[in-house]
Amino acid sequence: MRLILWLSDFLIPLTVLYIVGFGVLMRRPVYDDFVEGAKEGAGTVFSVFPTLVGLMTGVGALRSSGVLDALTDTLGQWMSAAGLPSPLLPVAVVKLFSSGAATGLALDIFKTYGPDSQLGLAASLMLSSTETVFYTMSIYFLSVNVKKTRYTLPGALLATAAGIAASIFLAGRL
Repeated sequence: MRLILWLSDFLIPLTVLYIVGFGVLMRRPVYDDFVEGAKEGAGTVFSVFPTLVGLMTGVGALRSSGVLDALTDTLGQWMSAAGLPSPLLPVAVVKLFSSGAATGLALDIFKTYGPDSQLGLAASLMLSSTETVFYTMSIYFLSVNVKKTRYTLPGALLATAAGIAASIFLAGRL
C-alpha cells in the first residue's frame, strides 16, 4: 500500500515531465502549444457557462420550491411498488441534472436513515453508478457544436435506469 501511495505522489509530475519531454523531442514549441490550449479551454468555459448557470438555477428552484417533495409524494407510491423507495426518487431525478445537489439529497437521507441503512447504501451506490445526463450532454455537445444527439439521451436514460436498479438490488444484498 505504501508503494501505491508513494507512486501516486509522483504520478502527476511524471506525467507533466513526459508530456514536456515528448514535446521537446518532437521539436514542438511546448510553451506556445500550452498557451494556445489554455486559450481554447478558456473559450470553451465561456461558451458553456450560461448552460451551467441555467442548470444550477433550475435544480435550485426545483429543490427550494417543493416540486421535488410533491413529485416524491405523487410518484412515491407507484415507485415503491416498482421497487424504488420513495426517499430515493428525488436523488434519482436530481442526479440527472446535478451531482452536487444529488449529493446534498443523499446527505439528507444519511441524516434521516443513517449511512449504513439500506436507503443510505442505495443512495451511495446510486450516486456512483449513474451520470448527470443532462449536464454532461449539454457540456459535451455544446463544446463541440453537436446539434443532433440521436440516441444519446435514450441510451443515457436507459443506462441510468440500469444503474438505479443495480444500486437498489446491491443495497438489498449487502
